[in-house]
Amino acid sequence: MLEDLDATLETLIQREFPADVPSSSTAVHISFETPFHGAISQKPALNFFLYDVQENLELRNVVGGWERQDNGRAVKQRPPARVDCSYLVTAWPQNDEDIQTEHQLLGELTRILLRFRRIPEVYWQDSLKDQPVQIRMVSLRPSNLNSFGEFWQAMGGRDGTRPKVVLHCTVTIAVDLELEASEAPLVGMVLGEKH
Repeated sequence: MLEDLDATLETLIQREFPADVPSSSTAVHISFETPFHGAISQKPALNFFLYDVQENLELRNVVGGWERQDNGRAVKQRPPARVDCSYLVTAWPQNDEDIQTEHQLLGELTRILLRFRRIPEVYWQDSLKDQPVQIRMVSLRPSNLNSFGEFWQAMGGRDGTRPKVVLHCTVTIAVDLELEASEAPLVGMVLGEKH
């Protein structure tokens, strides 16, 4: 499931990112590595580091719904859970000292992330193609990290990784819990009908 979300983001960015940035002869790679010095092998790159996965309690639906069957019974389907997947996004130019290209990459990515509040179905990959709800994307909001300084130090700041500009992106997907549906006879109270 999470690998399919990675593939969905990669497809979205590859198709939407301008072909002439940073130049028409240089392809921008998309990676999902832990962002420390030397981890990003193909550059220039945009790196999406998945650092947090949490259930979205605001979108939780505990009620579910009843579906009428042909056999005179109804089946209660439990709705999928909604899960927030949070990424820290960094840009990695070919030359680590090339701040201008790093900012150029981040600027173009910012336009894409702000353009899409929902990821269009055409970009959904593998298991995400069966999503019962839209895939929501919220970008450039505060992250769940307490300290970026501590984060970069944990990423090996003493070994050559300098702190980088970080974009924050949270994508909300539906997770099917694969629970058996409850079945009951059709009763007027259940379906809101009178006999």
